[in-house]
Amino acid sequence: SLGLLNQILLKFCLFLSVYTDVRLMTNGTSQCEGQVEMNISGRWRALCASHWSLANANVVCRQLGCGVAISTPNGAEGSDQLWKARFHCSGTESFLWTCPVTALGVPDCSHGNTASVICSGNRSQVLPQCNDSVSEQAGSAASEESAPYCSDSRQLRLVDGGGPCAGRVEILDQGSWGTICDDGWDLDDARVVCRQLGCGEVLNATGSAHFGAGSGPIWLDDLNCTGKESHVWRCPSRGWGRHDCRHKEDAGVICSEFLALRMVSEDQECAGWLEVFYNGTWGSVCRSPMEDITVSMICRQLGCGDSGSLNTSVGLREGSRPRWVDGIQCQKTDTSLWQCPSDPWKYSSCSPKEEAYISCAGRRPKSCPTAAPCTDREKLRLRGGDSKCSGRVEVWHSGSWGTVCDDSWSLAEAEVVCQQLGCGQALEAVRAATFGPGNGSIWLDEVRCGGRESSLWDCAAEPWGQSDCKHEEDAGVRCSGDPLPGIFSLPGVLCLILGSLLFLVLVILVTQVFRWRAERRGGLQGELGTRESVWRQEMGQVLGGEPGPEAPDQKTYALGEGYDDAEEVPVPGALPTSEGSEEEMPPEKEDGMKSEIGEWG
Repeated sequence: SLGLLNQILLKFCLFLSVYTDVRLMTNGTSQCEGQVEMNISGRWRALCASHWSLANANVVCRQLGCGVAISTPNGAEGSDQLWKARFHCSGTESFLWTCPVTALGVPDCSHGNTASVICSGNRSQVLPQCNDSVSEQAGSAASEESAPYCSDSRQLRLVDGGGPCAGRVEILDQGSWGTICDDGWDLDDARVVCRQLGCGEVLNATGSAHFGAGSGPIWLDDLNCTGKESHVWRCPSRGWGRHDCRHKEDAGVICSEFLALRMVSEDQECAGWLEVFYNGTWGSVCRSPMEDITVSMICRQLGCGDSGSLNTSVGLREGSRPRWVDGIQCQKTDTSLWQCPSDPWKYSSCSPKEEAYISCAGRRPKSCPTAAPCTDREKLRLRGGDSKCSGRVEVWHSGSWGTVCDDSWSLAEAEVVCQQLGCGQALEAVRAATFGPGNGSIWLDEVRCGGRESSLWDCAAEPWGQSDCKHEEDAGVRCSGDPLPGIFSLPGVLCLILGSLLFLVLVILVTQVFRWRAERRGGLQGELGTRESVWRQEMGQVLGGEPGPEAPDQKTYALGEGYDDAEEVPVPGALPTSEGSEEEMPPEKEDGMKSEIGEWG
């Protein structure tokens, strides 16, 4: 955007106003080798050799039109006006002053420890070719200062680590930035990288793309440095460009000169105790003699506005930690806190009461108790109890913790709190500040829950902060502890019991239905058998014969008068009748049968 472009241009102009030119001086003559001097705010000053790297030297040679850097000889006698700031170039920059610069915590440079460079001079000069198959011998004391430079001008940088001294390791070769595989990657390999970049000692050698996956080639794999090599590509390896890795295995490093800045506060953003990350540890920053220009620099760097102030009325901070740096004195031309001169790094740079607490113009309450986005569960806590699942109920609202009044506080509300905190079932809804009175706001009053809500925020209550209570009425809870897993929670157990009862009733009903149907079927068959027998007898009498056991469909019917000569036609499937098979009917049954026939007639 246009605003971002304006910021970049402003920073570049500020750089130009401070660092206006660079030269190499030998016996008062400027040429392509000698001690490095820079025009800083209108005055030529020699640069300190501490943390001076071949990558820095390469930028100087290119900027002066002197080819590429061949070596950086040991510091030579020079001016007393040594500039102690450290440059962290990758080697590809066009100007030395566009490289990251660090002055914070840097000690004064000793007399005569002046940075020097020998450039190739004429651009057409042929430099020795890099031999990829040859690595420095194990235990070699080769150093950057005496090592020859290759014509392919490989460069090294750290990416996506928040600064020039931490990140994913990348090497520039043949116009392409590539990575290193983490196979065999260890502190000895990372130590070479940190020293090559002028970033101090190694703190951590990271793998598995800790700083994100890179792109392009993977230049090195199975690296096996001793830790004394001058360049990481001079360590033994599988061979240049040979690997069996993917970018999810990119190697990274964190060096001791890696710096980071933050403010620490429980409930505020852009306000709090100022801390700096140095040598692998967060520590405090001392406030003497921190002026407004320095405070404003800090606020801008943290994205908290253009101004701020020191808060000296806060009490002593709890706990112990390093107090890394004091005497920070930023200037208008500095674009970050890292460029501001200060006293050297020291574990105890000031007393505890001099730790800096800063409030910036962008100060605002935190929306969550922690820096990361939070859930309702993280906005609720218990305090004053004998376990994590008992105590005074406190809720987070508008950037601070407050309590809940015990008006209408019952087991239903306590149940919601216990479930929300993952503390099982509510055993008791505690009232009258049993766990001690809280402090701050009383955020909730007249809370009314049904007991099934997933969060206390889903329950009805008076508007936030509107209460007629005192802290002697703070509500609390006692929960059973860890929640019962899955279906073994109280609602789950009740559902199991009810389900079992319903299933049992259903089984009983189904059994009764089948039994009733079976009984009915048996009774019906008996009745049909009786009626069939009676019917046979009646039909036998109607047809003029004695009753017999044959069913109608098994009988040979007489066709009546006029059909005496007709043949009897058996019904298909009928059984042949046998004479003398008819049974005599008892008299009582015969009488009954006649009676029924009479009625039908």
